[in-house]
Amino acid sequence: MIDISINCQSSIKFIGDKIIYFDPIKQEKVNDADYIFITHPHWDHFSKEDILKIKKDNTIIIGPKDIEEDCINLGFKNNDIIILKPNQKILLDNIKIETFRAYNLNKEFHPKENDWLGYLIEIEGNTYYIPGDTDLIDEINNIKVDTCFIPIGGVYTMTAKEAAEYINKIKPKKVIPIHYGMVVGGKEDLSVFKSNVSKDIDIVELIKL
Repeated sequence: MIDISINCQSSIKFIGDKIIYFDPIKQEKVNDADYIFITHPHWDHFSKEDILKIKKDNTIIIGPKDIEEDCINLGFKNNDIIILKPNQKILLDNIKIETFRAYNLNKEFHPKENDWLGYLIEIEGNTYYIPGDTDLIDEINNIKVDTCFIPIGGVYTMTAKEAAEYINKIKPKKVIPIHYGMVVGGKEDLSVFKSNVSKDIDIVELIKL
């Protein structure tokens, strides 16, 4: 059983057999991470200060090519840095990982050519999709997932209404809204999202505003 928490933004923590972080920010100093997944190098997703708070001697960090040099400077050994591109599949311990593109369509914050990442993770027979900062792009339209984390804040990602449209299309069992309440997005976006998601999909709110 995986225990999931979000302290803010897209900063997600899984606690199970392994302790896994996604885009950690505003962390306590615990130095307990087995794996750290980074979607892209923007400050609210790749916080060097916070990575040092959770990193331990054998932590493995996973992310796109443009974080590699910074990871070395943070003290990660070469063998503990895994650089991925979109459309890859790998296995770490018993964790299945598939990568997808994450990019903007009509804005320049997250260019397609940067090869920034979303992650589909399978742990203990359950699948989790962490899409990164993305719009409604064709590459993610057919994902099959049990629990989907979805950005709803708009400006840098899809809007709350677009996020609801996407969730109604892929129909996960659970959806957890993220990427609101810190940089952009607030209670109104959450309300729009909730009111537009199909009633048969369980909405789990983990970010406290």
